[in-house]
Amino acid sequence: MNERDYGYSFRIHGPRIVSGCCWLTKTHPPTLRKPSEGRTIAVVGDSYRFLATGDETDGKYTMFEANVAPGGGPPPHIHSREEESFLILEGEITFTVDGERIVATAGTFANMPVGSLHSFKNATDKTARMIISVAPAGLEKMFFEVGVPLKLGDTPPPPSKVEIEKLLAVAPNYGVEISVPGH
Repeated sequence: MNERDYGYSFRIHGPRIVSGCCWLTKTHPPTLRKPSEGRTIAVVGDSYRFLATGDETDGKYTMFEANVAPGGGPPPHIHSREEESFLILEGEITFTVDGERIVATAGTFANMPVGSLHSFKNATDKTARMIISVAPAGLEKMFFEVGVPLKLGDTPPPPSKVEIEKLLAVAPNYGVEISVPGH
């Protein structure tokens, strides 16, 4: 039995963790990503490097690193299934939440509850970088359906009309309502 002691309250016995009186069974292996790893795609001008997907978290959440080029970011939209949270790592992102504008700099955290109308935009001349988490998972499948593979570190192409139209057509299948003027 492979046992490692992590203090008096937790012990790991193979795939199970003992905590007091209960046995917890791990349902999936740990996910570890190096900075050079993770599926990377371009989605409507931004690049997303996936750190954990629903397949790796039993559907509990998805987490990805987003690089948002100057002028980049999605139009106002509403998620009907998941909460979306953001941690700004570098640069500046302007969030619009239920009509209110908030400028977020490195270290700022924002959480958008299910049903909140929100958008974000990089209104600066430098690329912004953030971690986005979506819970529960599932939204990553929309990005995989719409996005195109991108080599890590490459600059995503500007959004094309075809890519935008595809996103608008696919989004409702994932419980996302996108508000685009003129559509």
